[in-house]
Amino acid sequence: MRDVVAPSHRHVDYLRLSVTDRCNFRCVYCMPEQGVPFKPHEQILSYEDMVFFVGAVSGLGIGKVRLTGGEPLVRKNLPYLVRRVAALPGIEDVSLTTNGTLLPRFAAELADAGLSRVNLSLDSLDPERYQRLTRGGRLEQALAGIEAAFEHGLTPVKVNAVMLPELMQELDAFVELTRERPLHVRFIEWMEVGGCGPREEGERLSRTELLAALSERGALVPVASPGGFGPARYFRLEGHAGTLGVISSVSDHFCGDCNRLRLTADARLKSCLFSDEETDVSAAIRARDREGLLALVNRVLASKTYSRPRAGAAGRGMSQIGG
Repeated sequence: MRDVVAPSHRHVDYLRLSVTDRCNFRCVYCMPEQGVPFKPHEQILSYEDMVFFVGAVSGLGIGKVRLTGGEPLVRKNLPYLVRRVAALPGIEDVSLTTNGTLLPRFAAELADAGLSRVNLSLDSLDPERYQRLTRGGRLEQALAGIEAAFEHGLTPVKVNAVMLPELMQELDAFVELTRERPLHVRFIEWMEVGGCGPREEGERLSRTELLAALSERGALVPVASPGGFGPARYFRLEGHAGTLGVISSVSDHFCGDCNRLRLTADARLKSCLFSDEETDVSAAIRARDREGLLALVNRVLASKTYSRPRAGAAGRGMSQIGG
């Protein structure tokens, strides 16, 4: 029987699939310093569970899958999942969000398995500040991750930097990353998710402030997205091989154009990052009840509002949801 998407004038074709709630960092904008309680292993979906879910929703028109965490690469044998998902009928793109520090170890195998591209978190180019923001990370390892992505063709390579106030001191260094090669730097407004948002007004940069600062470096020419299906607005500076992007998830949100669903590692389906509403689909997945699962998915799709819920609503942190 042909799968039917719940009535909607919008097309949801993108799944963010969290493979783990664990991470090797404790980034200041993502989780508290003491970390968060991890889900017991038995509550986390197996790779086979995830493949079943993706295979089911691909029949609803979802063809793009991004693997997230936590840090996806801390989960063993991730290339196995990539290979299985990439081989499913209807799946046209499998990508990965990572902090990059483990990527040199796995990039070749991930590329061979069918991974298309990567987004790497990089919030500072200063070793001491990077270590402070990640609470223990080493900048040289993250930079090695970028090199590994280029070496193994996981392109376009995109770098994500959260727009913390100190970013302004490093803006020239980030702009310089785009000069010689096609590296795409995206600046993301700091979001209020899971109690780790800005405490005061001055702790967040806005899209307007950042674009004004970037404009002082030269004329910003709007360009199309260099691959991918997200909400960033991209610009190029004259003579630069890469681009600069801005994701204004707070000051100028893009809810009306949202095309995504999220599945957490513990099998909660979410239609919105900023909402507390979650639908438990674990029973249907583990029973391999495709009809029951699709009924739940269609119910979530039908309830998707395409408008921002109250500020700071999401009770779980980014690492628990899938950033």
